[in-house]
Amino acid sequence: MRDHYRITITNYSGAKHYTVTQLMRRYIVGVGIFLGTCFLGGFLAILFLSTRLGMLNAEVAELQQFQTAIKEENSALLLEQRQLKQSVEDKVATLSVMTDELGSIEAMIGLSPDPNIALYERLDTASQTASEKRFMLSAIPSGYPLSDVYVTSRYGMRNHPVLGKMALHGGADLRAAVGTPVYATADGVVEQAGLSNSGFGRMVKLSHNFGFVTIFGHLSKTAIVSGDYVRQGDLIGYSGNTGLSSAPHLHYEVRHLHRRLAPGPFMEWSWENYDVLFTREEKIKWDSLAKTLRKQLVVPERRWSQLAPNLPATSS
Repeated sequence: MRDHYRITITNYSGAKHYTVTQLMRRYIVGVGIFLGTCFLGGFLAILFLSTRLGMLNAEVAELQQFQTAIKEENSALLLEQRQLKQSVEDKVATLSVMTDELGSIEAMIGLSPDPNIALYERLDTASQTASEKRFMLSAIPSGYPLSDVYVTSRYGMRNHPVLGKMALHGGADLRAAVGTPVYATADGVVEQAGLSNSGFGRMVKLSHNFGFVTIFGHLSKTAIVSGDYVRQGDLIGYSGNTGLSSAPHLHYEVRHLHRRLAPGPFMEWSWENYDVLFTREEKIKWDSLAKTLRKQLVVPERRWSQLAPNLPATSS
């Protein structure tokens, strides 16, 4: 009976006898060892995962601190950028006022162009080709930015309607209800579009050929973004009453090399009224501009004419 084991359990009611074979004993021992191994493995796994979780939590906390530091640094850089931008805008505005005052001083001491010199000695418009005139009318601000125009305040010194003091009005105010479409007056690229820190509120600033810039202020909405290229007549936004404004209108400016010019002659300039700009705006060297324009138009034509004879003939 070595292969059998007798187990006796005794209580107050008597004794019970159980017989366990050697194979069953080994089975029970094996199950016990297996369960013990599983328990130990589970304990070790939980211990490892707990340690790993602690390490990950520490890494997350470190990354959160790093993210907070990056956000603070980014906020500081954005603040510095806004301050620098405002400083640049203030300097440009100061320069514009100084150049306007310089122009007035030049006129007072007789340094402005001699009005007795004939127009065609300054710019021979009669010698300009039709293509040259069309290019000038599209490259230089011309025409009105609104389809229906009524000027409420012209370029020049005036009593500011909001500030209540005398100041130079560097553009023209055009009456327009909120939401009136506003159009580009020349081909160019969008330098700025959106809210500004100046009194223009929401504005669009376009850069054109030959140093010209146009500004459209107090808009309710812009239809383009910075970096877009626009053609003359393209929709750029809608008039409004944003910024330092007392009533809905469009503020329109024309600048040349940071000097603000009277926009009236530019708005009246057209194919039918071609000479008006050159007789009324004398701060620009129109003859030099026209010569440069002619070179730009003639040189590509010469290159094409030289290239054309060398092109292989095509058969239909």
